[in-house]
Amino acid sequence: MLLSKPNRADREGRVEQDNVAALPPAGMPAPSRRSLRGLDWFIFFLADVQTGFGPFIAVYLTTQKWTQVEIGLVLSIGGIVALIGQMPGGAIIDAAKSERLVAGLAIATIGCCALAYAAMPIFPVVVAAATLHAAASCVLGPAIAAISLGLVGPFAIGERLGRNARFASLGNGVAAAVMGTAGYLLSSRSVFLVTFLLAIPTLIALSRIREEEVDIARCHGAMPREAEDRGDTNIWHLIRQKPLIVFALSVLLLQMANAAMMPLMASAVTARSSQWATVLVAFCIVVPQAIVALLSPSVGRKAQLWGRRPLLLIGFGALTIRGLLFATVRDPYLLVLVQVFDGFTAAVFAVMIPLIVADVAFGSGHFNLAQGIVGTATGIGASLSTALGGYVSDKFGNATAFFGLASIAATGFLLILLVMPETRRTGMTVTKEMAG
Repeated sequence: MLLSKPNRADREGRVEQDNVAALPPAGMPAPSRRSLRGLDWFIFFLADVQTGFGPFIAVYLTTQKWTQVEIGLVLSIGGIVALIGQMPGGAIIDAAKSERLVAGLAIATIGCCALAYAAMPIFPVVVAAATLHAAASCVLGPAIAAISLGLVGPFAIGERLGRNARFASLGNGVAAAVMGTAGYLLSSRSVFLVTFLLAIPTLIALSRIREEEVDIARCHGAMPREAEDRGDTNIWHLIRQKPLIVFALSVLLLQMANAAMMPLMASAVTARSSQWATVLVAFCIVVPQAIVALLSPSVGRKAQLWGRRPLLLIGFGALTIRGLLFATVRDPYLLVLVQVFDGFTAAVFAVMIPLIVADVAFGSGHFNLAQGIVGTATGIGASLSTALGGYVSDKFGNATAFFGLASIAATGFLLILLVMPETRRTGMTVTKEMAG
């Protein structure tokens, strides 16, 4: 059987069109292997550091004889600061002259917060540490995306974000194992000492990223310096853009549907199989992380080949199926398999959220503020999800709650399908915008 080969000119033309904007601007060298590897390990160790502030806080404060009311108050304060700090955090990164410096200061702050938890677990110190940690985290998220964009440019950013998600997922898994072991063999206090120590290799990895290779204009989503000034670089023009508004609303729906699923599922597993509940819930956490690590780079590549909307539809579709299965599957062991769909959703949105924000904010100079807007929508959606999901579960049962969450996910699917425009940019798109 004879196989026809693609026309060489067509193939080379497509490659040139897709990759033209991935090239660095004139006079700007391509990022070195050292900087790219430094970013990999920075994200890996940063995930390790952030893992220490997860459920370990509640465990540690409980061992220090704190009441549940006091623990809940501290966690709520941190959550409120994280929510209201999203847009200011993005604005700080947009105004920064060195994203590396801001990221380094934030990491040092988080390391000191971990040390404060371990050294003085009294209410004023812990509240201050929780507040500073949440504020620093609001800066770090945009900083990572900005450094990535500054290194590789707007067209290589998809694959770069996929790689970021892979190293973050690996870091979360390794850190959970290390800190869990330390807490078991030593004490719950040791988790925060390990977190403080992990801030050191995080800063070392950050220092491996060469400052001169991180283009500040690209970090902020600005037009290339050789392009003429444009009238759409003001904040109000950015906020009024339909793609940003629709995407922020879809992310809010995503979090409304997703955030409550894991806690409700954990409660259901505990009720059905209390003896194995801890092990099953642990597997339900590990399975999606493994899928994210495996699939994220492919998501970044496919986003440039297929466009953004097909992948968003896959993410919302997987979330809808997951909710429906949680509502109908009774076997607690099969629920671990259902978590495969969580992995698909997480892999898609770990890449798509900063990638679509980069698409929409291109040329505005306010990429990181746009990240803050979407981050605020994320926080609002997650807060509404846990409150709504818990209320419905208490009044009508878990199955009804899961059906409701699946319906919200289906609404997000329809929003992407019917309203969300495609935001993928090609070299031709950039050329036309610069010319116009």
